[in-house]
Amino acid sequence: MSGELHGLKAVVTGGGSGLGLATARLLAARGAEVAVLDLKPDTAQVPLWAYRADVADDASVQATIRQVAKDLGGIDILVNNAGVGAVGTVEDNDDAEWQRVFDINVLGMVRTTRAALPHLRASQHASIVNTCSIAATAGLPQRALYSASKGAVLSLTLAMAADHVHEGIRVNCVNPGTADTPWVARLLDQAADPEAERAALNARQPMGRLVTADEVAAAIAYLAGPAAASVTGTALAVDGGMQGLRLRPVRQ
Repeated sequence: MSGELHGLKAVVTGGGSGLGLATARLLAARGAEVAVLDLKPDTAQVPLWAYRADVADDASVQATIRQVAKDLGGIDILVNNAGVGAVGTVEDNDDAEWQRVFDINVLGMVRTTRAALPHLRASQHASIVNTCSIAATAGLPQRALYSASKGAVLSLTLAMAADHVHEGIRVNCVNPGTADTPWVARLLDQAADPEAERAALNARQPMGRLVTADEVAAAIAYLAGPAAASVTGTALAVDGGMQGLRLRPVRQ
């Protein structure tokens, strides 16, 4: 496993922290050369290549992807991970916030993929992995805007897989449950009772705990790597059983 990605060149957006940083480090540990794109890439340490880029700015994305392909000698793997969260019902966010979240979470993937496709087409092992969410497939309270954006990511993943399968480019996504990331930590800090809120999030997932960033990274690395050569158009849930299991209440 340690060298399965040797010789491959990978790009991870939103790779400066959380799921993206865990993914970038794992891909590098498995032998890939990895470029991290982030608004704040400073946490991406050697052997990672770090680039400042804004997925909401097409010129920024185009210029950065060109530089990455030049520096690394091509692109084989694209992990579209950059994204933002949103809280509230359908009436709690105004049009500007809806547009901002979709611009980053959905169009950000479009921009990065569009820029990377010429390089992926030249690869003998081309793979795209999008970070989606359990919110795309399960109704979660207070997540209307976020869920809508991730539902779009799921549909986009399937459409991209169909469009590019004959070009030898695989496209998949991962659907994490609630993960123990800096964004979730900030949400917990804002809660009236952070410990009670954390306990509720743990209990919501059948395994009784939050998903770890490393567990999500492992799923992304699998989908990106040669072991998944026949996998495309798939959404891989990493959610502690939240999507698929319907358990009976535990009797006390």
